[in-house]
Formats: sequence, C-alpha cells, structure tokens
Amino acid sequence: MKALTADLRPGIAISATVVPAMTLLTHLVYALAYLIAGVSAGAALWALRPEADPLVAWLTGALVVLAGALVHDVVTRLEREHRAARRIARLNDRVEELARLLDQRLAADRDARPDDGRYDAVMQEVKLLQSLVARLTERRAPRPPAAGGERRPAPAVPPAPVPMPMDDAAVLEAVRDALKADRIDVYLQPIVSLPQRKHRFYEVFSRVRAADGQQIMPDRYLDIAEREGLIATIDNLQLVRCVQLIRETERRQHAIGFFANISAATLADAEFMRQFLNMMAQNHALVPKLVFELSQHALSAGGAVTMGILSQLARLGFRFSMDQVTDLSIDLDRLLRHEFRCIKLDRALVLDPANAEPVRELRRRCAAEGIDLIVEKIETENQLVEVLDTGFDFGQGYLFGEPRLSRKPE
Repeated sequence: MKALTADLRPGIAISATVVPAMTLLTHLVYALAYLIAGVSAGAALWALRPEADPLVAWLTGALVVLAGALVHDVVTRLEREHRAARRIARLNDRVEELARLLDQRLAADRDARPDDGRYDAVMQEVKLLQSLVARLTERRAPRPPAAGGERRPAPAVPPAPVPMPMDDAAVLEAVRDALKADRIDVYLQPIVSLPQRKHRFYEVFSRVRAADGQQIMPDRYLDIAEREGLIATIDNLQLVRCVQLIRETERRQHAIGFFANISAATLADAEFMRQFLNMMAQNHALVPKLVFELSQHALSAGGAVTMGILSQLARLGFRFSMDQVTDLSIDLDRLLRHEFRCIKLDRALVLDPANAEPVRELRRRCAAEGIDLIVEKIETENQLVEVLDTGFDFGQGYLFGEPRLSRKPE
C-alpha cells in the first residue's frame, strides 16, 4: 500500500511543477500577442488618420490590449477549470484504486487472522476437544449391557469391505484410539425439498476410522460404545465438528442447516453441555442453523428430565427433530412446547397401506402447526413418485445423495 501511494505522489508533484511552467510560457505568448495587436492597431490608426489626435490612436491601442487581456483572462479561467476537473477525476480514480486494494488487503488479513470473536470461539472449541480427549485416559471397567436399552440404528449406508473381522475388544480399542487420534470422520447427507430436490439441510453422521484406515460402521461400534460409556464422547465430538461446519457455511454465506443426532447420555452430560453452551454463546448467530435430532424412543424413555433439558436448550434458540418414529400417534402439542420443528418418517412406514389414514392425519396436523415432515430412505425414482403422491415436502435418501466425507474446516 505504501509503495502504491509513493508511486502516485510523484505523479502529482510532476503535474504541479510542469503544468505551471507551461502555463507561464503560454501567458507570455498571449500577452505578447495582444500587446503587438494593440500597438499595431494604434499605429495603423495614426497612419490612416495622421490629422487625428495621437492620443486617440494610443487609446485605441490600449482598448485592443485591454480587450485581449480580458479574453486572455476568460480563456485562462476556463483552462484552469478544465485542468482542475481532470485532476479531480484522476484523484477519484486513484482513491477508488486505493480503496479496492485496501479492501483486498483487509479481506486477506481476515482470512489469515481471525478476529477476536472468531478467535475466542475457536479457543472454546479447542478447550472442549481437550476435555473430551482427557476423558478417554480414564480406564472404565466393562459394564453389562443395559436391559431394554435404546439402540441407535445406523443410517442406510452400505458397509465397506472389512479386510479382517474384529471382535468386540478390538472394536472398542479402535474406537478409543480413534477418539484420541481425532479419527472420527464426519459424513454429510443432504435433505432436499420436494419436488425441486434442492438441498435444504445436511444430516451429520460419524464414522470411526481405524489406524490402518479401515472404516468401522456405526452398526458395528454403536452398541459397544454405548455399553462402555463412550457414546456421549462420540456425540460430543460430532457436535463440535458440526459447529465448525456451520461456521464455515456462514463464512461462505450459504444458507443451510445441519441435523445432528444427540443421545440422552449427551444431554445428561452436564459438564459437556456447559462447555458446549459457552462455545455457542460465542456463535449465537449459528444456533438457528443447528437442529438436534432425537429418536422417538429417547423422548418417551427420557421423561421429564430429558424434556426439561430440551426446554432449556429451546429457550436459547435451539430447534429439534424427532426420528426413528415407529408410533404415528404423536403428541404434537408436547413437541411444539419444546421447539420440535421436524419429524422424520421412514419411507416404508409412510407407504405402508395400513398407515395411509394415520399418515394423512399426521400430515394435516403438522401442516396446521408448522412442523415439517421429512421422508427418509428414498432410494429409487419409483419410491420418490409414491412419496410425492402422498404430498410430502422434504426427502432424504440415496436417490438425492449418499453420505459423503466432509472436509475438516481449516
């Protein structure tokens, strides 16, 4: 910037020195011209009228010189005005160029060095991740499986080929190691509006990557992680990554939201929720773009404690979605009180002829209350046609895009 300013200043100085020198020479030529014209007019009048008083000839010459001086002054003023206008135009062009370069520099600085607010938010994330990893250093005694415990089914993702089968102990060790080494990969699957198929949201999934690069699917590690008390840590890490993704889309001015699964264990983790809410306080504008997703079973089994935590989150601006629906007799009033704005229904449940009337009634009530219904696991065009015939506005499934690995935000 200083170099550019230095380059511009000599140009202005040259104009200020050269132009006046040229103007002085022009003035001398003009003055000499009308002096000669005045003397010539006086001499000619005296030669033509020798009997006239010589004073008349001199007065005539003086009038010619005066008229020339007046014309000279008018021309000089006009020329100065034109020159000033040109100089102002050049200065305006240079100022605009400097402003453009300054904007580019400031934009580059913002990209290279976050502002204080963003820096504080990043530090909150670092502290939160450190606390999550610290928990993994504690050795937990094996716990017996909980009778009738909730099982969180994995999304419909075809399992990757497994080179060698892993027993439960190996899976548990791989999960612990992946958490410590930050090898929990985040995958995104689009949720689209129907029938336009425009991306409106993304659902966030997590995958465990072993040290040798082998992908461990959720249906293999979720039960083990839940039994060993690691499911909350996985959810927590996924939430942190989700906030990073939301901030990245905000920086790129992309208006899109994210669905993140959250378990009852995560909601009951008071220390994590405190740190997470402190982090979101640094990013309050991102809160409306994050939708927490809970299963119907978790809501019914959690009781007043779970709903109380959801009420506190709702007062902070968070919204919620219910998935894994098996019973279409849904208490919409209860959901609305806790800011549930979306319900996900399995495509097979929606298209089951035995559920035709309950589905129509649910659609009618949700439309009246402003709750969006999302049909998931739409895999083929024929299935989409059947779903469209029922009048749903949102869909999710392999037809619109499979879960893809998300690049970690810088």
